[in-house]
Amino acid sequence: MKDIKNYIQDNKNRFLEELFGLLRIPSISSEAQHKPDMEKAAAYWKEQLIKAGADKAEVMPTEGNPVVYGQKIIDPAAKTVLVYGHYDVMPVDPVELWKTSPFEPQIIGDRLYCRGANDDKGQSFMHAKAFEYMVRENCLPCNVKFMLEGEEEIGSPSLEKWCADNKEMLKADVILVSDTSMIAPDVPSVTVGLRGLSYVQVRVTGPNKDLHSGIFGGAVANPANVLAQLIAGLIDENGHITVPGFYDDVVEISSEERAAMAKAPFDEDAYRKALDIEQTQGEKGFSTIERTGIRPSLDVNGMWSGYTGEGAKTVLPSVACAKISMRLVPNQDWEKIGKLVADCLQQRAPKSVKVEVEILHGGQAYGADLQSEAYRAAEQAYIDVYGKLPIPTRSGGSIPIIATFERVLGIKSLLMGFGLEADAIHSPNESYLLENFYRGIETITSFYQHFGK
Repeated sequence: MKDIKNYIQDNKNRFLEELFGLLRIPSISSEAQHKPDMEKAAAYWKEQLIKAGADKAEVMPTEGNPVVYGQKIIDPAAKTVLVYGHYDVMPVDPVELWKTSPFEPQIIGDRLYCRGANDDKGQSFMHAKAFEYMVRENCLPCNVKFMLEGEEEIGSPSLEKWCADNKEMLKADVILVSDTSMIAPDVPSVTVGLRGLSYVQVRVTGPNKDLHSGIFGGAVANPANVLAQLIAGLIDENGHITVPGFYDDVVEISSEERAAMAKAPFDEDAYRKALDIEQTQGEKGFSTIERTGIRPSLDVNGMWSGYTGEGAKTVLPSVACAKISMRLVPNQDWEKIGKLVADCLQQRAPKSVKVEVEILHGGQAYGADLQSEAYRAAEQAYIDVYGKLPIPTRSGGSIPIIATFERVLGIKSLLMGFGLEADAIHSPNESYLLENFYRGIETITSFYQHFGK
């Protein structure tokens, strides 16, 4: 049997060319014009799974974008791993900040640059290549199923029903996911917690049309001014969210767990330098790592109103809008939080404007089982490849569907991510460290060997 390192070395160019084919498809799920690209990306994944050795693979319809399902059953009595990933990507705006063409993959130095290079096409593709190796070398110890969706970046609105409708087909012992990050290239980690998400859009309406800011300014409420004031009031000087009831269901983490989290290597100075900021900011009484792992947060993701073109236009806008996301911790319900924020904004707004709040999407937080057989197998896999135990970490990000899997399918997930903060996912110039791509394939292969025993 050929060693996995040698297999990767012999097939590096092919692996990258196949990944490039997927990356070149602009599968942006949030933009309706890319609907044909979603179908194209799904078809490409189906082809890749068949080539990798799946007994069957198909593009299955949902109420939204299709799901690609594939499987190889070596023994109905053997353990089964269900691999989850997503083929949709974030928009590329502002495109002028990209140093390369967003959908034309380029290798610069030791990194692959392209939208989706990490999130999640590159990371999902590691699983296809690990699977390919085990099939070709006849060393696959488990049944493997693949589930690749096209709506993760918009909250996976169609996947829950699809999972419920196909529960029998999706039976597995663990769901294996690579859509998270690790602490550093030489510091492996397993994500054992994900924050939930509640995402709302706010619309503040004042007069029935845009007005002259000289003639009406000071007499008529400016929706942009009002919206700015409302948003500013959502967080106090201590970084505490002021929405009534927001913290009611938050589970406080024990001092022992906080102490364990603090053992993870973290350089505050390097963190600030990488972001080009003088200081961090957040909820008083918590460290930077805790603020993004065990505490909820509220952030404006976008605001628009009035005239934003070149030069001046003295207008008092009729409408102002904002998109706001709340990252949540276990036990907080995303729908409840969305309603609390909506009620708060509407109650605090002056009668000079109308406030409408639409809850767009969300998902629950997730906590892993560190005593599970799958987690122990992952630990051994990281030791095999990196020579050290992975550090359990809590991610500040959200993968809303992970909690849904547990609720609908009754299966826990294992989050073996190989991304890095420097990969700039969701931002211009997204990239993926090639070494992490290759070592990810090795680690996933090792996981199967330990889990399949």
